[in-house]
Amino acid sequence: MRDTQIPLDDVTVDRSGRPVRFRYQGRLQVVRQQLDDWRTGGRWWLDEPPRDCYLVETAQVLAELHREDPPSSRWWLARIQD
Repeated sequence: MRDTQIPLDDVTVDRSGRPVRFRYQGRLQVVRQQLDDWRTGGRWWLDEPPRDCYLVETAQVLAELHREDPPSSRWWLARIQD
């Protein structure tokens, strides 16, 4: 997997807050399977907030998605294998 750190603006989540689809390079990616999830404190030395992380598989890619804690609640495509 390669590091990307691309902000994602179009992420749809289920009731528990887990990603079910996201848009990458203009293409809608539907999550087929969530392979793992974990929580990390972020890189504190870079003032990153804590975040939830998800390793997901779609038909086209294997992706690691991160969602920062509020107030920003931003989504990131942290790593990808396509």
